[in-house]
This record gives sequence, C-alpha cells and structure tokens, in this order.
Amino acid sequence: MSSPEGGERDGAFRVLIPAEEIQKRIREMGRQITEDYQGRRIVLISVLKGGFIFLADLIRHIALPLDVDFIAASSYPTSSTSTGTVRFVMDAEIEIQGRDVLIVEDIVDSGLTLEMICGRLMTRRPASLKVCTLLNKSSRRVAQVSVEYSGFDIEDYFVIGYGLDYAERFRNLPDIGIVDDLEESLKRDLEKERVCV
Repeated sequence: MSSPEGGERDGAFRVLIPAEEIQKRIREMGRQITEDYQGRRIVLISVLKGGFIFLADLIRHIALPLDVDFIAASSYPTSSTSTGTVRFVMDAEIEIQGRDVLIVEDIVDSGLTLEMICGRLMTRRPASLKVCTLLNKSSRRVAQVSVEYSGFDIEDYFVIGYGLDYAERFRNLPDIGIVDDLEESLKRDLEKERVCV
C-alpha cells in the first residue's frame, strides 16, 4: 500500500496523486492479483461510474483469464459527502456461483456502499469475494468491510479525477486531486459554459 506524495498547485486544483504514480501502483496491483489468483479464471466486477477507468487500466496488468461485469450503486447523488443511503442503479449479470470474484472500486470511504454490494453478491455464492480499491479512506470507515488490495491510503479529502467526479464532472482528469473551494469552482465553470452557449 502506498501513500501519495503531495501536491503541486495548478490553479484551484491541487494534485494529490499524479498520473504516473497512479499507473505505477496499478501495475504493481495487477502483478499481485496475477500471483494470488494463478491458475484461476476470475470475475472482476467494477462499481460504476467511478471505477471504470481504474478497471480498464488494471485488467491490462492482470495476466490471467478473466471476465468483467459492472454494478452501479450510489451514496453520493450530487454532493461531496456520503448520504449513508445506498441506491442500486444496475446489477451485475454474470453468473458468479462457485467463481472467484474481485470487486473493483475507485474509492472505499465509509464502506456502506461496499457493504451493501458485498452482501448482494454473497447471496449468489461465489467461491471467494475480495475487494480491490484504488483509494482507501480508512479514517472514514463506518462499515466493517475488508479491502484486500488497496492502491493508496488517503486522508479525508473529497477527491476528483481519474474517474472520480463531483456532480458528474472532472472524471477525465488524468491525476487525482483536490479542488480548493469546490462549490465556487463549479459555479465559475457553469457560468463560463453559459457564456459560451
């Protein structure tokens, strides 16, 4: 597990984890998963929407036969703090009974969403169910969930970039970072868009 070196400043966006460091850590995680599941065909279930970029990069570094599916659950409808209420939007469709399953998350925060997802998938009787997350915010953990593969432990920041969003924005940033005064920054961006239209 790594801790990010922190942060150049670029306007209101402070880089917490640069793109190069993200890719280096993902390569290491892919090698570890390959070693741990040697000789098996695993199922990776990505939690949408934030986990899709991490999944796409991670599977390129797993040298095993694998299947991919998606599940969508949310506890952050449009704000920067978890509501504590989990809503399922889309369910995984692949048959996982008797299979080794790895849930791929962008970030584990309170653990409430992950706890619900694990509970839902365990009813389908997988041979094993483990969790792989890019970011682990263990200081905010409320639910008792295990995270077997963790990219980076981070402090209690609201982060954006590399698939992580605020109100569906910023997913396409290559780095993971923090926006000082996120609400004000978003308002300014929306004003600029109105002027351009």
